[in-house]
Amino acid sequence: MAAVALRSCRRGLSQILSNGGFAALSTKRLEDRRHKSTVQYASRPDLPKLAYRRVKGKSPGVVFLPGYGSNMNGQKAEALEEFCRSLGHSYLRFDYTGHGASEGVLAEGTIGTWKKDVLYVLDELAEGPQILVGSSIGGWLMLLAAIARPEKTAALVGISTAADHLVTAFNTLPLEIRKEFEEKGEWTVPTKHSEEGLYKFNMDFLREAENHCVLQSPIPITCPVRLIHGLKDEDVPWHISMQVAERVLSPDVDVILRRHGQHRMSEKDDIKLMVYTIDDLIDKLTTLV
Repeated sequence: MAAVALRSCRRGLSQILSNGGFAALSTKRLEDRRHKSTVQYASRPDLPKLAYRRVKGKSPGVVFLPGYGSNMNGQKAEALEEFCRSLGHSYLRFDYTGHGASEGVLAEGTIGTWKKDVLYVLDELAEGPQILVGSSIGGWLMLLAAIARPEKTAALVGISTAADHLVTAFNTLPLEIRKEFEEKGEWTVPTKHSEEGLYKFNMDFLREAENHCVLQSPIPITCPVRLIHGLKDEDVPWHISMQVAERVLSPDVDVILRRHGQHRMSEKDDIKLMVYTIDDLIDKLTTLV
């Protein structure tokens, strides 16, 4: 597989990283709150309001899609804002329905619900083609959005992409265990990413999610795709990123496996790799224009 070129001198990103990295940049931002995006709310007819933060700038823009139960204020999301601001490119991060500062109830959400959220953001809040950066379930939603809005999708960057993962994980459980959960009406999954120590998914959620699975056939996505995954990911197997790479129709696909990378990919070097990868894509896309 081809390696992503880690180059960024063209716009001075190497200087940012060498002068204390994003930690130094964050300190500078804290000294002047005017440079940090403010939370805004998008009102939608008959649907919950969506909370978002936006930085206006050049195209292609970058849109960050967080993982399940996460929000737009995570380390990766904030680092990307600082990066895009430093380049003068537009950036948008938001909370899905039932997440973070958005309206709605998490337990009532579905993959379809959150797909609609992403499409609304692309249609109504983002201007021009976007690089979609999806983390975990955000990586699944990024694929669904790219299929639905190819004209709005310039490139994809998946971080620990969880395409079809919940459906696949449930269906691979022993039959007796699956029947127990079905009779109970709820599937509980242990996790260290929740205060309760587990995630709960009802059977309706899983049945609805089946309608959005993408790995059973070729994926009609032709833009550049970059997939970053940690070999130490205990939540979403890294081979899912390999499956996505095999099925997308794009001729420009790279998979990057981090030997010590875990699910959240939020260590300093993980974030550097993510930023370098996006920087390289921006370079590639603007050169093509």
